[in-house]
Amino acid sequence: MKIEKIETFFVSRFLVCRITTEDGTQGVGESCYWGYPKAAEQTIHGFADDLIGMDAGNIEHIWNYIWRYNSNFRGNSIGGAISAIDMALWDIKGKRLQAPVWDLLGGKVRHKVRAIAQGVNVETPESASQDAKKWQDQGFTALKFTPMHKNWPDRTYSDVLKSGVEIVAAIRDTVGWDMDLAIDIHRNMQPHEAVAFCEELEKFRLYFVEDPIVPDSVVAMGEVAAKMQVPLAVGERNAGVWEFREYAQLTNCAFFKPDIAVAGGITGTKKIATIAEAHHVKICPHNFQGPIATAANIALAVSSPAWDVQESVGEHESPRRDMVDEIMKLEDGWYTPSERPGLGVEFNEAATEKFPFDPARVAPPIREDGSVALR
Repeated sequence: MKIEKIETFFVSRFLVCRITTEDGTQGVGESCYWGYPKAAEQTIHGFADDLIGMDAGNIEHIWNYIWRYNSNFRGNSIGGAISAIDMALWDIKGKRLQAPVWDLLGGKVRHKVRAIAQGVNVETPESASQDAKKWQDQGFTALKFTPMHKNWPDRTYSDVLKSGVEIVAAIRDTVGWDMDLAIDIHRNMQPHEAVAFCEELEKFRLYFVEDPIVPDSVVAMGEVAAKMQVPLAVGERNAGVWEFREYAQLTNCAFFKPDIAVAGGITGTKKIATIAEAHHVKICPHNFQGPIATAANIALAVSSPAWDVQESVGEHESPRRDMVDEIMKLEDGWYTPSERPGLGVEFNEAATEKFPFDPARVAPPIREDGSVALR
């Protein structure tokens, strides 16, 4: 089971890594360093010469080897590359042993995984509440959204808070109290603004508030968390167990948001989930990319006591749907784990021609005075 070949593919900006062993067994993984996927791709190829010839079954050894490669540099291009490689190795191990990855991780602690829907049109409270009702009618019992208008940098502090509260109020009034509501501020507030906003939102019994400020500093996030009375969710931009250890100790957060395709793959995220369990923190992973990453998430979700809800994206739509032969089953707001060996998905290489590389170019908003907007 020695590694013979490591390949990378782009489907739009989704980066897929495929590893082939000497006996022809193939495994696939995915990277979610979506802003700079070419950097993650080059990092994968930078590891390749050393990985070829290694035993694909020694996943923990390989994970540590490439994490410490070149004297242990850090960053999401490295985390994204390691994540994709790690998923592919777990996929290979499952196929070799003819077992789903979740079975290799200890079996099921749950037989299905609750999904949290994402996204509503927040142009008006009415449009937001209408979209929320659509998700509820589809069977979802949890919803996450960003209650901030696209032109938030041009609005006054008071108006940003007022309009945000109106959107949350309209959604809560529409879906009632049986649906869990979470909001994602998307790092768009200064600490004092986030604290004031969260104070006004306490009455709506939010499931969590995600990324109220930029994740530049765990200490700064802890200072905000100390003043918040609503549950905090953090971690989608972080790679490695060490930053999550600091979040657990310094922020008293309620949820970790690791992205399995940037935080170290299945091996790394399992370690993060163990830290979460030890600190009574729940896992609601960031899940923005494609169906390979979702399959890896579900494998961990059904085997980890710390897992809570799974972010849901439109995997039935192109280009995500074209990436694999079969997406994870999602019905009435619940994911069902695959019984197929490995991750339970097979990469569709033809999708690379149908959806060529599409680089991300998400420029930050500019305020009226010409500065980069961060409130």
